[in-house]
Amino acid sequence: MKKSFFILLLIVNQHLAAQNPIIIPDTLSGTRFNLTLQYGTHPFFNGTATNTMGANGSILGPTLIFNQGDSVSINVTNQLNDTTTIHWHGLHVAPENDGGPHTTIAPGATWSPAFTVLDKAATYWYHPHLHKKTNEHVSKGIAGIIIVRDAEEAALTLPRRYGVDDFPLVLQTKDFNPNNQIVVPSNADDVAMVNATINGSLEVPAQIVRLRLLNGSSMRVFNVGLGGNQTFYQIASDGGLLSSPLALTRLPLGPGERAEILVDFSALEGQSLLLKSYAAELANGIYGATYPGLNTNMTLDGYNPNPLNGADFTLLQFNVVAATNNPVTAIPTSLVTVTPIPESGADLTRELVMSPVTMGLNQLNGDFVINDVPFNMAIINYDVPLNNTEIWSITNQSAIAHPFHIHDVQFYVLDRDGQTPPANERGRKDVIMVKPQETVRFITKFENFANNTVPYMYHCHMLYHEDRGMMGQFLVVDRIAGLGHEQGQPLAVFPNPASTTIRLAVGPEIQVQAVTITNLLGKTVFTVAAPAVATPIDISQLPAGVYIVKLLHQRGEASRRLVIE
Repeated sequence: MKKSFFILLLIVNQHLAAQNPIIIPDTLSGTRFNLTLQYGTHPFFNGTATNTMGANGSILGPTLIFNQGDSVSINVTNQLNDTTTIHWHGLHVAPENDGGPHTTIAPGATWSPAFTVLDKAATYWYHPHLHKKTNEHVSKGIAGIIIVRDAEEAALTLPRRYGVDDFPLVLQTKDFNPNNQIVVPSNADDVAMVNATINGSLEVPAQIVRLRLLNGSSMRVFNVGLGGNQTFYQIASDGGLLSSPLALTRLPLGPGERAEILVDFSALEGQSLLLKSYAAELANGIYGATYPGLNTNMTLDGYNPNPLNGADFTLLQFNVVAATNNPVTAIPTSLVTVTPIPESGADLTRELVMSPVTMGLNQLNGDFVINDVPFNMAIINYDVPLNNTEIWSITNQSAIAHPFHIHDVQFYVLDRDGQTPPANERGRKDVIMVKPQETVRFITKFENFANNTVPYMYHCHMLYHEDRGMMGQFLVVDRIAGLGHEQGQPLAVFPNPASTTIRLAVGPEIQVQAVTITNLLGKTVFTVAAPAVATPIDISQLPAGVYIVKLLHQRGEASRRLVIE
């Protein structure tokens, strides 16, 4: 028989016999944190030890609680026999503290980032990010929740007693071999779990309870809902609270996405309620649907047969017990003010296209790339000027949905194929599912941090795709601070290439006398008066081509090449 059939029988038998109380990770708080990455074993199945990795334990990691405005330091010690990294997913930190693939931790070494917490109250997470090893290290167990608190969130009447009425739920699926060892990579992820617990249960009080949901799977999309289509209320997306609670019965979550929801258990004392993934409702072209590709003739190796694909299944059983002292008993009517960045404020638009390396019916078994370029550690795909506000337009030309993640920033979704995004996607996000043949546009600002050598990443958060090259990187460059020694010239022109407007940046010691734009024939096509240097310059009337921007100042001249598209 197929292994998946045995696993299905196991799940059914466990469900009939007994539930397993889920792990609630310990917490670490304060301003100094110590994490040790280590090997261990975990009893996913009774009587069998599965080899795992974890932080400060055998599997997963402690929940880190940060306060906005605190200066924190973290020692991450690697006791694995493999190099790895730890990325603070969703946090706005300098690139050298971000934990991307360039910031490696060798076996036996300790990495000690330190930063001020600038983020809004929300649920973030941490996980390894070593190129070509991210999937293995996450699937084997290294992942942990980060909770950020701030004054706005503290002023609201919300559940926030960790492990009492406020619970982290890490949703994952894994594949196990006949010896109950984790298989990586694999598309046969037929065992669902919450907080590393199969067939899990959680005692919750008969009151309003907060659930912090993380899709920590390598590939799978969950369509989260409660048994009996009971209503719940989403209060936060990836990077912050929403403006008001949203009543929902379904919440799709792609890999890497988080959401905070409130569930009212007040009338259910002594009863049980299921947390489910309604995968039967997923459209073709989403990992977890009946067909992973848009075309039903497309196959994905190992994907079927699988009892989780295209079928509704249980993630967790809530067992409702008596209310606590001083319970939260009402859903708030409003939360915080959400102020999206206006589209009119964008300095430029970048267009990114996700596509398979090989087209055709077998494309799902191949690799995927962004803008036709596989990831290369030595190649910087974009230079982003510090303080630029940008629109990123992400088009998916493949037959399967991809969750697009960008480091450094939170963004606001502008539209999906020109249509206003659903209400729960109008808050701060750092991962967005882009469906097959769809274009999603978002807007963000690259502020506070710049580094001329250490890049940030953008990538598909399906970890197998990421490891196989569906990733790029960008430098955020401070054109002002770098002037005077960047190529020996005290002038920066950005964006470059450009099509509508440009801005000029000059060093603070420079006394501008004049700025001209000439074509390659030496003809002056534009002159900028000295007082207007700091304002945007309209170049929309100039034909596409290559130009020279020349700065005349008290020490001589400086010039930069400009490409007008």
